[in-house]
Amino acid sequence: MLKHELRKRRAENRRRYALLLALSAVLGAFAAYFFSQNEHIQRRYFYPYPYQELVELYADANGMDSALIASVIMNESRFKNDVHSPRGAIGLMQIMPETGAWIALELGEEGFSVEKLHEPETNIRYGVWYLAELMHAFAGNDILALAAYNAGRGTVREWMEEDGWPWTFRDVDKIPYPETRSYVKNVLKNRIRYERLYPTAQHH
Repeated sequence: MLKHELRKRRAENRRRYALLLALSAVLGAFAAYFFSQNEHIQRRYFYPYPYQELVELYADANGMDSALIASVIMNESRFKNDVHSPRGAIGLMQIMPETGAWIALELGEEGFSVEKLHEPETNIRYGVWYLAELMHAFAGNDILALAAYNAGRGTVREWMEEDGWPWTFRDVDKIPYPETRSYVKNVLKNRIRYERLYPTAQHH
């Protein structure tokens, strides 16, 4: 009698476990479908765009794709203006103070101060200009330009020389730095999300 009861309980436990697995799979599939279909939720919680007008203004002024800029900001700071990196990068587009000073000099602007990088408009204006300058420096190659934005143009030039990368380089997996490799992949992936979720984004 005891053995019979034990077998019965084991059978019930197996059925319950199978039911829980099935229910979990159904709920997971439903949640994935729900979030993929509900663009409002994606825009609000996963791919925000709080400075869209500024991004599109300066993207247009510099001949850049606004969806790419939005993705860069998302990956750099998640659109949080008060972010500081451990290395000292500041604001929405995570601009280093020395880079900001150089950009101001290139733009012919006097009176640069680090505090200006905390201003959303200045940060976006400088960051978009800088990325556009990198795009020009790397023959319009977005992968090389993004890698340079993350790791520095000198570093990317070294990779090109040492590994024989052409100007048409597209193999992100060959980027030596794991951080930079992941960064470029994420920006390119999120760029597609911003293009889809914000169809008014300007493209060049």
